[in-house]
Amino acid sequence: MKRQTGIWIDSSKAIIVSLNGKEESITEIDSTIENKSYPNREGNKGTFSGSHHSASETQLNNRKKEQTNYFMDSIIDYIKRSDELYVFGPASAKTELKKRIQTEKIIAPDKLKGVDTSDKLTINQIVAKVRDFYDQ
Repeated sequence: MKRQTGIWIDSSKAIIVSLNGKEESITEIDSTIENKSYPNREGNKGTFSGSHHSASETQLNNRKKEQTNYFMDSIIDYIKRSDELYVFGPASAKTELKKRIQTEKIIAPDKLKGVDTSDKLTINQIVAKVRDFYDQ
């Protein structure tokens, strides 16, 4: 029996629905990606000037890149066990995941069945969308 997986993803979390026949399992992975321009711990936002400002921006970008890689690695651990994969979500995280899957050859190219844009959904709506995609 095929293990079919659907992933709803945005920059704050990923909800992974695995279907194995009539059984389903749902896993939620929270992201630690910073979405602020200047995190609170970097001091008073009004004092940034000159090279200090650009150094903080570089540090923030490096941190976001590391956090994104960690988030994607967590999701990829689930993908490796799938026979078929469907990725959807509202933001650019879905295309980032798709690129990573393709460039690192994590799964065979024919296992990625679709990548779609979707609004924010409840868990029940996500499960229903995955079941509809796989016609279950």
